[in-house]
Amino acid sequence: MSNEQDSQATPSLVMSRSKKILLGLTAIALVYGLSLFGEIHGKDIPESYFSSGYPSILGLLNSEIFMGLIFLVTIAVFVYVAYLLWELHEVAVHRAEETSNPHLQLIFALSLCGLFIDKTWWVLAVILSFTSWEIIGTSLSNIIQRGVKGDQP
Repeated sequence: MSNEQDSQATPSLVMSRSKKILLGLTAIALVYGLSLFGEIHGKDIPESYFSSGYPSILGLLNSEIFMGLIFLVTIAVFVYVAYLLWELHEVAVHRAEETSNPHLQLIFALSLCGLFIDKTWWVLAVILSFTSWEIIGTSLSNIIQRGVKGDQP
């Protein structure tokens, strides 16, 4: 029984490792490829790069590979922040889908209006998606019933 589990787990483990290796090689290739876009003039390290005998950071900044890595990290940070902002923008739509809100299309339209027109529409979409309409309907119904019957609370 354990041999069957080991043989089933092995292909997924190998696939996971191969994906990690492929991702690492892709990152290295990207760093090298992006370093080709930057040309740093003057490969000789001047004496001014050293202060009192110790090397300063300028020598590292003179490397194309390091600049390629910095460029890759900067682009990755910008893409990740854009992704997080998009997820924040879509929080109303995701909440409406989770709760099967009957106003899903309205919330989606308001969310898009909030993206392109004015953020007030997005705030309205968030309010609509997080509101419990059953409780509000019941409360309004009770208020109307009390008003029609003339009962005091």
